[in-house]
Amino acid sequence: MVFANLVFIYLFLPLNLIFYFLRENQAYRNTVLICFSFLFYAWGEPVWVLLLLVSASFDYMHGRVIECFRGSWIARFSVCASLLMNLGLLGLFKYSAFIVENINAFFGVSFMIPQFQLPIGISFYTFQTISYVIDVYRGKTEAQKNPAYYLMYLSMYHQLVAGPVVRYADVAREIKGRTIDTASFSEGLTRFIVGLTKKVLMANIAGKFVSQYFDGPFEKLSVAGAWFGAFMFMLQIYYDFSGYSDMAIGLGRMFGFHYKENFDYPYISCSITEFWRRWHISLSSFFRDYVYIPLGGNRKRPYFNLLVTWFLTGLWHGASWNFILWGLYYGILILLERLFLSRILDRLPKLIRHFYTLAAVLIGWVLFYFTDTSRLIQIFRIMFGLEKNPLWDFHVQISLLNNIFWILLAVLFCAPIVKQIKDFIGKRLGAANISCLLIFQIPFNIALLVLCTAQLVGQTYNPFLYYRF
Repeated sequence: MVFANLVFIYLFLPLNLIFYFLRENQAYRNTVLICFSFLFYAWGEPVWVLLLLVSASFDYMHGRVIECFRGSWIARFSVCASLLMNLGLLGLFKYSAFIVENINAFFGVSFMIPQFQLPIGISFYTFQTISYVIDVYRGKTEAQKNPAYYLMYLSMYHQLVAGPVVRYADVAREIKGRTIDTASFSEGLTRFIVGLTKKVLMANIAGKFVSQYFDGPFEKLSVAGAWFGAFMFMLQIYYDFSGYSDMAIGLGRMFGFHYKENFDYPYISCSITEFWRRWHISLSSFFRDYVYIPLGGNRKRPYFNLLVTWFLTGLWHGASWNFILWGLYYGILILLERLFLSRILDRLPKLIRHFYTLAAVLIGWVLFYFTDTSRLIQIFRIMFGLEKNPLWDFHVQISLLNNIFWILLAVLFCAPIVKQIKDFIGKRLGAANISCLLIFQIPFNIALLVLCTAQLVGQTYNPFLYYRF
């Protein structure tokens, strides 16, 4: 099941809210949330619920063992056992076919390629359970003694299948007890609807253009068409994943949880380093805290650590060489900025720094999109005029003219325009009149929900890009 789905919006979520708020008892509410989370996860493939239960059970026990035997070899063994199990399962389901394919190609052998269906969300909840075990070992959080609390942390459907990566320490207090008021619920509902709007009215529309220009034969694709397709994918992936994060954060707020922000308007960045402070913040901070710093961080072999971290970041996104190249591409760019490029950029006007960042990011998204290496090379050759493809075609012109208003809005809303307007109105109204702002949000939310519903009715193109990770 996905959030941008009429069944979820008009059946699953209302039923969940009704049952959840029937009683104020915290144990009852936790049980309701666990049951609906498993129903949500089991909607597509019920068998993977067992894998989630196994992962939760083992790491709940690992956490208890680490706390009981803190400082001993048993605690260290438990951490290693947790990493081996979780990364082993992730490797088995996500990377085994990729590894065997490359062994066959490199050595000229023909081992049977494993055929595993990737469990939805395994990359995200694996990272969450790893962060929990390591944080318990480091003494940053106490081990959870109630298995139901830990199961709820790992299985909450708001962020289970596509993030953000929520650390146990950030929600430990709210798992045990939380309060929900009208203002907080309204804020969460608004955040969910804004995320839904990003997904349905921005990402899906951009995705249709991406499919038109990138998924067909390249023989007649013009240079302008290739760049236009790349630009549309740049919009699609931002609105798709930031929209999902908004919906997850909004749902969490409606149920009393405060998840950290995952996107901070990354396309306003003026360097690649800044871009990755703003894009997918929960994932970037995970690799920083659990890979880069343990390797030595800035203290020992910083450039080696940086490249290893970005190699693993790329590999995490998918079992394909293009993701590895994508990760190393960003690792090298950030390395160059650390060495000398940032000093050069600081002397340039902000507009030029911004253009450099967007151009580098756009190239990166092309790397990210094409898992077929031959098509990846070909699209780059077309983009830079190295093929005999035409420079321009009328199909691009028609696409631009017919959708210019939507394109301008999509670009505009990549910047914090709405946030600045809301902050300005909030300051004008003052804390005493903040309820007036909530009243104005009601017709705004209804209008957006109606537009999204109309768009979803009969729609066949509605993927979530990050579900495959």
